[in-house]
Amino acid sequence: MQFRLILLVLQAVLLIPCCLSDMHLSSHVIMEPYDFLFDNAVEAYYKSDWMTVILNMEKALRNKATVRRVKAHCRITCANQTAFGESLPGLGVPIPGVGSVEDLGFFQKIMKRADCVNSCENLKLGPPSLHKVSEDVKLEFKKRTPYNYLQVAYFKINKLDKAVAAAHTFFLANPDHMEMKQNLEYYRMMAGVQAEDFKDLESMPHMAEFLLGKRYYSDDSFAQAYDHFETAVEEYFTADKECRVLCEGAYDYDGYNYMEYQADLFQAMTDQYIHVLNCKQRCSVELATMAGRDKTFEDFLPSHFNYLQFSYYNSEKYEKAIECAKTFLLFHPQDEVMKQNLAYYSAVLGEEKAAALSARPVVKQYIQQSILEKRLLYFGYDVFGVTFVDPDTWTPEEVMPLKLREKQKVERETAARITEEIGNLMKEIETLVEEKNKDASTDLAHVIQEGGPVLYDNIKVTMTSKQLNGSQRVLLDGVITEDECRELHRLSNAAARKGDGYRGRPSPHTPGEMFQGVTVLKAVKMGQEGTVPLKSARLFFDLSEKVRQILESYFRLNSQLYFSYSHLVCRSAIDEKQEERDDLSHPVHVDNCQLVSELNECIKEPPAYTHRDYSAILYLNDDFEGGDLIFTELDAKTVTAEVRPRCGRVVGFGAGKENPHGVRAVTKGQRSAVALWFTLDPIHEEKERIQADEMLKMFATPIDAEFRQLVAEVTASEGTTSEGTAAEGTVAVTEKDPQSMSPEPPQASTTEQQKPAAIPVDELEEPAVIKIAKATDKIKDKPISKPTGKAQEAGKAKAANPKADKAATNTTAKTGDKAKAKATDKAKAKATDKANVKAAKTDSKQAVKAKSTKAATKPATAKKTVKAPVKKDSKDAKKAPKAASEPQKDKEEL
Repeated sequence: MQFRLILLVLQAVLLIPCCLSDMHLSSHVIMEPYDFLFDNAVEAYYKSDWMTVILNMEKALRNKATVRRVKAHCRITCANQTAFGESLPGLGVPIPGVGSVEDLGFFQKIMKRADCVNSCENLKLGPPSLHKVSEDVKLEFKKRTPYNYLQVAYFKINKLDKAVAAAHTFFLANPDHMEMKQNLEYYRMMAGVQAEDFKDLESMPHMAEFLLGKRYYSDDSFAQAYDHFETAVEEYFTADKECRVLCEGAYDYDGYNYMEYQADLFQAMTDQYIHVLNCKQRCSVELATMAGRDKTFEDFLPSHFNYLQFSYYNSEKYEKAIECAKTFLLFHPQDEVMKQNLAYYSAVLGEEKAAALSARPVVKQYIQQSILEKRLLYFGYDVFGVTFVDPDTWTPEEVMPLKLREKQKVERETAARITEEIGNLMKEIETLVEEKNKDASTDLAHVIQEGGPVLYDNIKVTMTSKQLNGSQRVLLDGVITEDECRELHRLSNAAARKGDGYRGRPSPHTPGEMFQGVTVLKAVKMGQEGTVPLKSARLFFDLSEKVRQILESYFRLNSQLYFSYSHLVCRSAIDEKQEERDDLSHPVHVDNCQLVSELNECIKEPPAYTHRDYSAILYLNDDFEGGDLIFTELDAKTVTAEVRPRCGRVVGFGAGKENPHGVRAVTKGQRSAVALWFTLDPIHEEKERIQADEMLKMFATPIDAEFRQLVAEVTASEGTTSEGTAAEGTVAVTEKDPQSMSPEPPQASTTEQQKPAAIPVDELEEPAVIKIAKATDKIKDKPISKPTGKAQEAGKAKAANPKADKAATNTTAKTGDKAKAKATDKAKAKATDKANVKAAKTDSKQAVKAKSTKAATKPATAKKTVKAPVKKDSKDAKKAPKAASEPQKDKEEL
């Protein structure tokens, strides 16, 4: 310890040039241990010395990386200088027997390599004890804890881009860290933060290039794709070489007390070498692992050549395609798809030219070395009982010892038998549960007591379940006003995106219509950015909540109803595609199970949204043709009821198999509505809506609420006043300082002692990504780039003299004003009575038609076209190849 302190004092005297290369560190330059710098940074953090935190923590990260690079460089260099294939001069002819010259030559090279490595590391890093760190510190760096401190320090000095990068880097390695997740959500709402700031500072070059290649591959940009895949292959072998030489470190006794370890020379050598080989084999797993991803990329290195051969084929580079196909077949020689592709490439290029091309030598050498290591490890398992789990899927079966193969075969058969028995038992249990549920749901209509209060006086129950020829159905009118319909309709046209919720497909259900949609969270974000009025987004949120409350009350539910998904949608007729149209706007379906109309059954299992319990549709307009909602029997043909949309009308119903429904074709105009799905299970509550709620709370201020209340009082007592008399009747509103409405700045979290403090963001709840069973319903949100600092739109009404507030609340209105208000109220009452009489007449002609007829046609099933090359025919080699299975699969996922 004293020696380390003396060296650190000397370090303080010496000046290290910033541009000095890691590989050119000399003996007179002493590099500070990164654990010492880490401790200094933590100490400075608790003193709020942010610059010291940054300087020490950044230097600790650099020095740790330098130690790793120097050690790898020294071991690679010394391995090249003392290769075992060379003969040693002066040893003469080998003499058989104990202590032979061959043994002496072997150990001489071992000793020379050890001396070379020690001399190299001492020269560049100093004494070995200087950079020896504890396991606890190693664990902190493995967990990326330094970036937790750095994100706070950079935030404190207003370096947002660096703070965001540090937070993102830490979160990738700690995806369950709730405080950091909240910090990142906070950063996304800050002005000046860009999407490119969210980068991984610890990303490995080969992985970054591989992911870029996949991105271009999925976009059919094959020229850019193969460039990145080639770079990824090159970087992979560089990283693999470094990983392997770093395995040649100190021996891990793996549970043994080194004081009690008493192996002889050759047993000790065997133990350590098996340990080193195991480590080298795990390099393929380490290099296939990406921070934040639960699983490694399967068959990682071979998949590079799978992507490459198909990318080169699409770029008409057949020589390269053949080379990569043959390289892939080194790993999987029996892969039929790749053999077909190779045959096609050879036929196009010419058999003679194709035969002259060979697989890549570097891959041949890699496979040969890896197989030899596996044979040694299996031998160690067979003889010494040292466990080895092969990380690769491409290892030839004959490499594994026969005895081990037979043992694993028995284990697999046993596991398969147990799995089958468990599966059969689960099926029996499911059958019993289904029978019980079926019996319980026989009289469900009688158990559920419909007809509860609708909570609002102006809402009318137009039709009940009985009138709609079904169960758990209700039709309500007057839920929202004409003005509110127009506001939401304008929002749908301004904010809705084509194919939202259906992977951007503009016509997901029928080619005759264009589908647009927007979620609550997207609308709120667009309101925050100023793309749409924030008050419109708030109205979307508030009115959908109103519908939820009404349904919960009407159906007399004993437990709370939660939102499962909220979607403001438009269906617009495409004029040129309306001729001879006989399909539906939305085929008949059930909201929480998969409808099999041919069997009159509905299967309640994924990918259906089995957690949905109730559904509702809030209609916004009726100025279009078609678009009626229909209820049917389970055959999807027999129509039992039909609902005509109009402004303010809500149809609510149970989401189960008792209510199959669809939408008739919209043949002219645009049909706009708010589609809502609910659940009784809080686990499946819509996370996006929770996030939107928190954002709206953050944008709202106490002044907004006070303003709305006072405006309501003034309007009720004085009526509408002109601008000339506004000085007496209006209320003064002072906008709140935008900075005061922001949540508290993020702070690093606390997990153990000597960790940064937890983030005090009171307004933000844990953000989460909405998870939906079907891939086609996944929603991708762009991160918010600029948070608004203004109060919501509702708070921007006319502001008057501050004295007006006092006058409005403490003075009495004049007699003339009272008379005017009374007259206005009477006029309003007359108009309301007339409107009610007119509405009653309209309702007498019920918009809902009960039917028992057959629908015109059965809804057509959408066909999915998959772009895939044709398989090879043995009689005709000149057919287009296809990508091997994994890249094609990945491409579809992307």
